[in-house]
Amino acid sequence: MSAPTCKGIGWGGVSLAVFTAAWGGNQFTPLLVMYRGNAQMSDVVVDALLFTYVLGIVPALLIGGPLSDRFGRRPLMLPSPLIAALGSGLLALGAHSAPLLALGRVCSGVALGLAMAVGGSWIKELSDRDGAGVTAGARRAALSLTAGFALGAGAAALLAQWAPWPNQLAYLVNIALAAVALVLLWPVPETRAAARGGRLVDDLKIPSARRAAFWLQVAPVAPWVFGACAVAYAVLPALLSPLTQGWDIVFAGICCLVGLTAGFFVQTLGRKIDRPGSPRASVAAMGLTAAGMLLAALAANLLTIPVALLAAAVLGGGYGMALISGLLTVQRIAGPDDLAGLTAVFYGLTYLGFASPAIMAAIFERYDVGYPAMLIVGAVVAIGSLVVVLVSARSSGVVAAVRPHREEDVLLDQPR
Repeated sequence: MSAPTCKGIGWGGVSLAVFTAAWGGNQFTPLLVMYRGNAQMSDVVVDALLFTYVLGIVPALLIGGPLSDRFGRRPLMLPSPLIAALGSGLLALGAHSAPLLALGRVCSGVALGLAMAVGGSWIKELSDRDGAGVTAGARRAALSLTAGFALGAGAAALLAQWAPWPNQLAYLVNIALAAVALVLLWPVPETRAAARGGRLVDDLKIPSARRAAFWLQVAPVAPWVFGACAVAYAVLPALLSPLTQGWDIVFAGICCLVGLTAGFFVQTLGRKIDRPGSPRASVAAMGLTAAGMLLAALAANLLTIPVALLAAAVLGGGYGMALISGLLTVQRIAGPDDLAGLTAVFYGLTYLGFASPAIMAAIFERYDVGYPAMLIVGAVVAIGSLVVVLVSARSSGVVAAVRPHREEDVLLDQPR
């Protein structure tokens, strides 16, 4: 394959595979409303199914990322579309079975975890080969994820609400998309030569993860990436379901689309807001998230659709800014041999946020604490995360840890 052809297929082929995995991971979300109608599943069980795929994501991230640094990107990324198709198949068969749905969610999580850690690193390295800008890799990876999350949710909502086979058709679409993604992914060139020598266990060590800059600048923001999303398109649609009878699944899909579309456009601005050594991108992310949580509390109290959609949009902006700022900072902090590993740790932390709907549902059932109060507490915690980032940024140790990774230094540190 000639070099121009490799470039032409390159990052676009990997991007479609990442898009497909994200589609498969988020197609389930607007269907939560449909599954809540199943008398055999309580709200806590349904919300727990949203979180279940984290059981697949986190191991795939933490193991797949470092292993791809050792064995190359292709061997770890090629299975992702196949596993995504398997997950969708199990979800299509498990409409009335919580165990089957849980297993399908885990498979979807494995596919998405590989796509996020391995696919994201592969996209960056292919973008570097094409001579794209320093931030192009992170931006392309983030936009591929967000587009998949948004379109997967929107398509699933429309199909489940108004098309035949509401429990199956949305998942069959993802299976077809996975087949196309696998075909286009196959010829993409490798960017990471397999390492020789050393112990396999040493590859699972991520030296960059011990840096103070990661834990003080990235970790406080990371759980809010999907914490904001979970409130926008899992909590709010459930609270407003009495007002959306007859189109409740579509409304859940609309909340997904509104939030993720806002996140998509915010990510395109992330490169302009972000500055190496400055916390302003993370501060913007947490400011948007805190404002979105307060608007969500207002929507939960007033039960009005316009306020809920506004809250979803602001929370989506917080998601998008938190994701792109986190990825850019990770790429500056990571060494040349553990980029995928540190990216995996970052994404693992982001998915802690998906536990929030199940936690809130359990608190509501056990202690009868209202959702407006819980969402206000969430806004306070988000502000606390913002303060941690600001205070740590003023510390000479943290600034020194990040400052050497100026844009010209990132170019020198890229894997060869």
